[in-house]
Amino acid sequence: MRSSFRAHMAKSNPKKTVVIVGAGIVGVSTAIWLQRAGHRVVVIDKTGPAAGASYGNAGVLAAASIVPVSMPGLWKKAPGMLFDRNAPLFMRWSYFPKAIPFLIKFLLNGNISRVNKIADSLSLLLHDCADQHAAVAKGTGAEKYITHGDYVFGFKDRAVYDADQLGWRMRKDRDHPFEEMDADQLANYDPAMAGRFGFAVRCPNHGRISDPGKYVTALMAHVENEGGEFIKAEVEDTIVKNGKVTHVVTNTGMVEADEVVIATGVWSNKLVNKLGGKVPLEAERGYHIEFVNPSIMPKSPMMVASGRFVMTPMEGRLRCAGVVEFGGLSERRNRKAIELLKRQTLDLLPELTYDRIDEWMGFRPSTTDSLPVIGAFDKVPNVWSAFGHQHIGLSGGPKTGRWVAQMIDGQMPNADLAPFAINRFQ
Repeated sequence: MRSSFRAHMAKSNPKKTVVIVGAGIVGVSTAIWLQRAGHRVVVIDKTGPAAGASYGNAGVLAAASIVPVSMPGLWKKAPGMLFDRNAPLFMRWSYFPKAIPFLIKFLLNGNISRVNKIADSLSLLLHDCADQHAAVAKGTGAEKYITHGDYVFGFKDRAVYDADQLGWRMRKDRDHPFEEMDADQLANYDPAMAGRFGFAVRCPNHGRISDPGKYVTALMAHVENEGGEFIKAEVEDTIVKNGKVTHVVTNTGMVEADEVVIATGVWSNKLVNKLGGKVPLEAERGYHIEFVNPSIMPKSPMMVASGRFVMTPMEGRLRCAGVVEFGGLSERRNRKAIELLKRQTLDLLPELTYDRIDEWMGFRPSTTDSLPVIGAFDKVPNVWSAFGHQHIGLSGGPKTGRWVAQMIDGQMPNADLAPFAINRFQ
């Protein structure tokens, strides 16, 4: 990573035109930090700002979400979960043969040595994520969507919590504070959740975004107001001359570039592969439903441990987000996944009334080791990686953008980015 980084720095230029492929939270954050450093930015996206996972996420600024998805023992539990109607894991069976190589590597990363190293890196990225959002949004008009506060985990009883002690020990060892609450303490903390859980854990120093779509759109509007350019187009290729990318090729024309940032989520491999790289990246499909004008609203985002989904209070609606489904990039929604979210939410909130339910499905860009790909692209010296954030894209987006912008600007981030390097898969 460092030798590749030095190669980039040797060619550093104070004022550059940086083309950023992807207008999600990662790409837009990168654009803002680059602008603040004096560079010209062009953001390209085939749909528009926050059109994918940056819109449909749970809206939580999850500083303590440092526990990898693949944990010890998951390989034993996963087959049973696939056939359990109440488990938040789904497989589109026609896609299963294609997913096997990814899943094998994914499960192999679930050993205790690996998960502790992964948690160290995730903690580095996420520990101050609420502050990072405040910093990137300062002066943009998007600040109004940020709320600093708690993230609460709700359990059926203490025994269920005790069975998950590895994850909580990992948080404690990395200085992520939390407070245990019995049913009465939870009821005092949030009367709306009284009688719904037998045990809970409150995690301070977190936050939420009241409308992720509007938030990222407002950040992108600020980029344009500051002189940045947005192009709605599909990136098809790049032109490489003398070992460097000189132009990004879209379906509407070519865009000249001094530097290129690949931040287009699960679609990033399209460019990575064309440039000679290879990342084990999978589309992990996620879902949310929103109860519009709900009669019940939790005080803080609430992780419902039994269903592994999050209830987040948003502007005029309660968003319930979760589910893991491996099924490639098919746009067809799995009705069983949506019905699971509805059933589990209404089992927890049986008296809930609302105007309607809105549904969404999107694609999380997931790697085999639960870590994003951040930093210098080792095959081409003026290309940068910023993708693969699986469940923590919203939380980690601003710091990812800050790190990438610093490196393009010729600065060395005060962090060990080797665990995020693209060449770790070689």
